[in-house]
Amino acid sequence: QVQLVESGGGLVQAGSSLRLSCTTSGRTLRDFGMAWFRQAPGKKREFVAAVEWNGANPAYADVVKGRFIISRDNDKNTVYLQMNNLTPEDTALYHCAARTPRWRSVVGAIQPDDYSSWGQGTQLTVSS
Repeated sequence: QVQLVESGGGLVQAGSSLRLSCTTSGRTLRDFGMAWFRQAPGKKREFVAAVEWNGANPAYADVVKGRFIISRDNDKNTVYLQMNNLTPEDTALYHCAARTPRWRSVVGAIQPDDYSSWGQGTQLTVSS
């Protein structure tokens, strides 16, 4: 029952960088493992990255490893996704998600059904 709102998406050129943010208000985010997923038109929602409630065990999909960085600032109730060296293949609607119940590990949690709270998403479009 965590309410999440993503922001920071936009239209950028290939090779550029962008940082997405996911925030909540009214309830603390510090007790939950968090993840980023993305979904392109006609494709299934796919795992991008995840991090524990305390910032431990960051994990990434192979396709973004070395380019994307997930981090969090629990004092600001915010999770970030820093995206570097973007390509048109990264174009998608990016969602953040919370792992519940509290303090449940994100290790091995790479499917949408592993997360119970979702934001509506922020769109990233990368042009060539």
